[in-house]
Amino acid sequence: MKKYPKTEKYDSNWIEKNWMGPHPLWLLEDVCEHLDLRPDMKVLDMGCGKGITSIFLAKEYGVTVFANDLWISATDNLRRFEEAGVSDKVFPIHAEAHALPYAHGFFDAVICIDSYHYYGTSESYFVDVFSKLVKPGGQFGIVVPGLTREFEKGYPETLEKLWMPELFTFHSNKWWRSLWEKTGLCKITSCYDIDGSKAIWQSWADWSIENFEKEYGEGGDLDTKLLEADTNDDLALIAMTAVAL
Repeated sequence: MKKYPKTEKYDSNWIEKNWMGPHPLWLLEDVCEHLDLRPDMKVLDMGCGKGITSIFLAKEYGVTVFANDLWISATDNLRRFEEAGVSDKVFPIHAEAHALPYAHGFFDAVICIDSYHYYGTSESYFVDVFSKLVKPGGQFGIVVPGLTREFEKGYPETLEKLWMPELFTFHSNKWWRSLWEKTGLCKITSCYDIDGSKAIWQSWADWSIENFEKEYGEGGDLDTKLLEADTNDDLALIAMTAVAL
């Protein structure tokens, strides 16, 4: 599996205590290789969850981060930012993706790790909301779960019995590229399936079996079932970056 040297500096128990999906710091470090982040840039971390990606961005790149999430309390995230020593660089925000409180063109970059598919698959979201967040020349970076290619039914036959409405947000990297590219509002700078996607996903699935229900009050075996049924390796974690025109 690919090595992520920046992530290796962080305690694995702390990461697992605070992650909410496939290894967010590995995914963030991967997509950041295709971004140009510099100290004092203003970065929006959309769907930051418990904020470990925001902490990573502040510590590793020296950027000022607005840590936006709907499901996790901004007060709880502030406590984590204070404990990590980055509360002067990371600011917790509680807001829904369609009702963001930011001025147009405020950010130098917007990054979403494992959240954009929840709200960004519509034809209009990038045009009406997301593209307006950054200044001209601003950067976008997302990582989403998806498929290695599009299928006639929307899913591979091997996964048919497990497919549910929320999984229809899973698409190929070509589909994601087209969704943004056809707007004429950005230039795609990278779009790819992350190397070792299933191994990264598997580490989360293994943790979920033992911990997800205790942590979130519901079953945590869906990821395991999906990965076990994916005998043709049709699942992937997809990264895409772009620059605003």
